[in-house]
Amino acid sequence: MNPPRLLMFAGSARRDSLNKKLAAAAAQVARSLGAEVDLIDLADYPMPLYDGDLEAEAFPQAASALREKMIAADGFLFACPEYNGSITPLLKNALDWTSRPGGGVDEGLVAYRGKVAALVATSPGALGGMRGLVHVRSILSGIGVHVVPADLAVGGGFQAFAEDGSLADEGMAIRLQETVDALVRTSSLLVS
Repeated sequence: MNPPRLLMFAGSARRDSLNKKLAAAAAQVARSLGAEVDLIDLADYPMPLYDGDLEAEAFPQAASALREKMIAADGFLFACPEYNGSITPLLKNALDWTSRPGGGVDEGLVAYRGKVAALVATSPGALGGMRGLVHVRSILSGIGVHVVPADLAVGGGFQAFAEDGSLADEGMAIRLQETVDALVRTSSLLVS
């Protein structure tokens, strides 16, 4: 089997984001399973709030660059902060821009159709962001992404990580391994 190419990022631009830490931990697991991982930071892809008038005038370069990375990937892992029980504006905006035609691409959903995604989240609260994952799963499923059933929500995020960046709780580390393994295996089937 060919190793899948996975794009991973957090739906947060905050420097010390817990979800950036979780995406990095997931990337380590995916690499250990033989996947090629591109771990990026959405802060490096600044986009205006999606607006059809802006889209008609000039497609943002950052949206085109992010969409190209998504097109090149076989699968995605999104580490999803939860804002008021839902998806972050940053992540939603990135999904909106990269699902549109423009910037030299004629078909809007080309970055998503036939792709696989895994969802993870962490937060300081006990639920770990699980309410927001439901919304992200619904959005991705609606644009043609197969979202693996396994996901992970890590509560107590401020205490969740060991010194090396891995998850400190053995049970949560096993669940992360299972989630990433499902992403790698499913993505591998599509590229083999």
